Amino acid sequence: MTADVWLPIPPDEIEGLPEGPEYRFWDGGDDFPADPADCVFYVVPYMKPGGIGVRPLPLMRSVRVVQTLSAGTDHVEPGLRHLPPGVRLCNARGVHEASTAELTLALILASLRGIPDFVRAQDKGEWRGGFRPALADKNVLIVGYGSIGAAIEDRLVPFELARVARVARSARTTERGPVHPLTALPSLLPEADVVVLSTPLTETTRHLVDAGFLARMKDGALLVNVARGPVVDTKALLTELESGRLTAALDVTDPEPLPAEHPLWRAPGVLISPHVGGPTSAFLPRARRLLVDQLRRFVNHEEPGNVILVTGAATE
Repeated sequence: MTADVWLPIPPDEIEGLPEGPEYRFWDGGDDFPADPADCVFYVVPYMKPGGIGVRPLPLMRSVRVVQTLSAGTDHVEPGLRHLPPGVRLCNARGVHEASTAELTLALILASLRGIPDFVRAQDKGEWRGGFRPALADKNVLIVGYGSIGAAIEDRLVPFELARVARVARSARTTERGPVHPLTALPSLLPEADVVVLSTPLTETTRHLVDAGFLARMKDGALLVNVARGPVVDTKALLTELESGRLTAALDVTDPEPLPAEHPLWRAPGVLISPHVGGPTSAFLPRARRLLVDQLRRFVNHEEPGNVILVTGAATE
C-alpha cells in the first residue's frame, strides 16, 4: 500500500514538504486523484459547497489525519462517523486570524460610520453629511475568545475603546484580562455597544443568539457575525432589525448562500458580506506553512497540532 497525502493545493506550489509520502492534488473535482483507501493524510478542499469535502471520507480506510483549511470543522464532522477510531481532526488555527480580524474591524467601522450609505449616495451623485457613531469610547463584547477573538481584540486596541469584554465556553484569565463563561452573557450583553461573534458552531452555540440574547442587547447596539450563520437565529434577528432597535454586520448567514429573495437582504440597518473572512491574499502563505508543519510532524510520527477531536474517543 502507498502512503498518499491528498492536498487541495498543488504539491509543487508548497515549498518544504517532507519526503516520503506520495502527494496527490485534489480540490474537490469529480474524479479522485488515486484510491481513497490509500490516503493516510487528507487535507479537505477549502470553501467547497454541498458536502464535497466529505465525499471521499467513507472510502478512506487508512486515513490517520483529516486537516481542514478552515477555522471551523462543523462542515466535516458529519463525515467522521465513517472513519476508523483514532483519526485526528485538525483545524486551521493560525491561518485565518489576520484576515478574519481585518474584516471584523472593516464591518464594525463601515457599519458605525455609515459607509454603505455613502456608497449609495455616491452612486446617485449626492453629498450626504451628518454625525455618525464612532468606535472610540464604545464597549465591545467578543463572544468566542479563541485565536480569532484574540486577534480581533489586538486590532481593536488602538481605537480608544471604553472596554472590551471577552466570553468563551469556560472562564480563564489572559494577559489582557478575564475571559467570562457563556453563562455571564446575560449580565454582559446590556452594556455592549458592539457584540462580535467569533465562536465555533457547536450544539451549544447553534442559535446561541436567539430572541432572548437579542432582547438583552442595548438599544442601538451592533451585532457582528464572523463565526457561522446558524449561531444566530435569523428569524429573531430579522424581528429586531425590522423594528430598528438593533443593527447588524454579517459575514455569514443562515441560510448560506443567502437566496436573492431572502428578507435579510432588504432589512434596515444590516451590512452583508458573502463569507469572505478567510479568502484573502493572507490565506495561501499561512495555509502552506500550516501544511508543511503538520506533515513534518506526521512523517516524524509526532502528534499533529490543532487537534479538535479524535474519532472513537470518549469525548466524541
